Amino acid sequence: MSFPRPSGIISQKIRKTDTDSKDSALCGQVPFLPDLCSVTALAALVLMGELLALVLVLALDGLRDFSWQRLGLVSLVIQWVILPCAAVLCRLRPYLAKLPHKHAGAISFIAVLGVLGLVMGVQRYVRALLLQADFDWWGLASDCLLGAICAGVVLRYAYLQQQLYNQQQAELGARIEALQSRIRPHFLFNSMNSLASLIAVDPDRAERLVEDLCVLFRASLADPKLVPLSQEIQLSQRYLEIEALRLGERLQQQWQQQGTLEDIQVPSMLLQPLLENAVLHGVAQRREGGTITVAVKTGGGVLYIDIENPLPAETVHFTRESNGMAVENIRQRLAAYYGDRFKFTAGRVGDHYRVQLQLPLFPREVVQRETKPTINSSRDTEVME
Repeated sequence: MSFPRPSGIISQKIRKTDTDSKDSALCGQVPFLPDLCSVTALAALVLMGELLALVLVLALDGLRDFSWQRLGLVSLVIQWVILPCAAVLCRLRPYLAKLPHKHAGAISFIAVLGVLGLVMGVQRYVRALLLQADFDWWGLASDCLLGAICAGVVLRYAYLQQQLYNQQQAELGARIEALQSRIRPHFLFNSMNSLASLIAVDPDRAERLVEDLCVLFRASLADPKLVPLSQEIQLSQRYLEIEALRLGERLQQQWQQQGTLEDIQVPSMLLQPLLENAVLHGVAQRREGGTITVAVKTGGGVLYIDIENPLPAETVHFTRESNGMAVENIRQRLAAYYGDRFKFTAGRVGDHYRVQLQLPLFPREVVQRETKPTINSSRDTEVME
């Protein structure tokens, strides 16, 4: 099956972003506060406001004289403070990301105090008009002081949560990049030897080998990201073509596709290490060679990828010999992208070695779909290496 050449984790209590760790509002800048305009953030803020109103009413009236009317009025005032503050901080978020943390914290607190003073002042003014009484300046000061204390606590909590999230994202990106950058030197050496032998015999084929190597190494050195599945399959086919120069007719490949694979994205360099494992420890160890079969299909919101290769007779009954860098590398990268919402098994089946992957079709939405059934990752893996 041929594919056309393409042209080209973490959850938080207030903010949840997709696995590519990019915030469209900040354009790559490190945020100072969570995104308070998201639905999750607004729901959390409203809930916090209701809890604060309940605490205040219980503190004033107690449980015996609890007043639902007072709870409603207090909740209304608190929500009128919380929602405008969230809107203001949401608008200021791109600018706060450019400032030192002390300045950003001061501006955030001043902005919240401004909204708080305005809302409470209007509330006290309307109350004085309705009751035909004098404006209660001391009551306004008390309300502002209480609101300032609560605002300081909430802002500090949001700041610490965002900084922890930033640190986790940085560590995750570094880990994915380190895992993706592991390329075995022997593949480069073998490719260079094949290239040297082809230059004099078949210059056109040598040129195609250089092009395939450039594409492969460009992908391996690119920033870790999600890529179209068709691009990943084409890259894997190029890798097998490079290995076929060394193994000749001993290496055969068979690709099976079922379902629609357009718009499906997977982590870059997902298949190549598994295919390299199949070549080095399977086909290359057999005198007669063998066929590597790759089956890709979709169903039930899940992407299924099966890779199977024959094993040499002397290793069919071997037990596990090592952790297997390629298999463990892929497992860790999948865990970084999908959390526990994937299944990855690898082991011997008769005289063949089989790798089975089950991934959500839409990795960018995996983190946000908390209520839907998920696929648990499997730790039962047997490796060839």
